[in-house]
Amino acid sequence: MTNRAVFLDRDGTMARDVSYCSRPEDFELFPGTARAVKRFPELGFKVIVVTNQSGIGRGYFSEETLAEIHDKMKKSLAEEGAHVDGIYYCPHHPDDNCDCRKPRPGMILRAAQDHDIDLKQSFVIGDFQSDIELGKAAVGKTILISQAQSGELMADYIAVDLCQAAEWIAGQG
Repeated sequence: MTNRAVFLDRDGTMARDVSYCSRPEDFELFPGTARAVKRFPELGFKVIVVTNQSGIGRGYFSEETLAEIHDKMKKSLAEEGAHVDGIYYCPHHPDDNCDCRKPRPGMILRAAQDHDIDLKQSFVIGDFQSDIELGKAAVGKTILISQAQSGELMADYIAVDLCQAAEWIAGQG
């Protein structure tokens, strides 16, 4: 069986977008996120979070604080029977010119190697142009999470939330 994955952006896609979220108490999953994250494995997909976290490179918070935020995320998901298979983050400042900051593919390529993922059978789901650019460059299909329903970013599908994205994927066969 092919190992497929959904690569999920964190802020604005899975959780409320708090500018440089630097405290676990400020992290809040959107309603329905756990339900969607639980649905993806039922559809045959691993769930991998890929997130730019330049607040670390800017000195706003530490990698230890980010680990606490991700622990809260994993606990919140687990309370509803959901889990992620991996979390990959870019801690660098945008000026660092690293290969892991979205839209560059470093995080996805590392995850694909770590989890033996067939990228052409996978999806990137996010709320920014960098997520869609990453998906177009590195994987099969993209889904834009947008309340505006704007097609400007040329995603394969535009969903209002992760639950709608999961159902669209389910319909793809």
